[in-house]
Amino acid sequence: MIRTILFTTALAITAPAIAQQTMAPGQSMMPAEPAMPAQPADPATATPATPATPATPAEPANPANAVASIVDSEFPAYDANKDGSLDKSEFSRWMVALKDQEMKATGQALPAAQVTAWADGAFSTADADKSMMVSKAELVTYLSGAAG
Repeated sequence: MIRTILFTTALAITAPAIAQQTMAPGQSMMPAEPAMPAQPADPATATPATPATPATPAEPANPANAVASIVDSEFPAYDANKDGSLDKSEFSRWMVALKDQEMKATGQALPAAQVTAWADGAFSTADADKSMMVSKAELVTYLSGAAG
């Protein structure tokens, strides 16, 4: 469920950039000024054409990199004491916010006590070294689904 929220958040973040790349209503496909007709090439000065390099297929998006970039961008907002790791209350605040987004997206409603219990369990799972703090690396591992 957390992965769904993270991917939804990533999509929500990228949607404005994608929208900016599309044409505005009423914008024509024609250039503003007509292009100049091509001039025939002088065979004496022409250079031989080089073969086109085949396009390389785009690499599929790496979910771990997407999670890591989201954690990098959001982590400072939840690390209230700026110590580079999240204590239980900081972690829970972030997880509750994610759960709230998930519940809004799915139309579900859970009692606050159940959400808190879920966040406590998530903290126990994410805190792989049992230091009572969750580092960025532990959080990325947890949210990527590689933990437990």
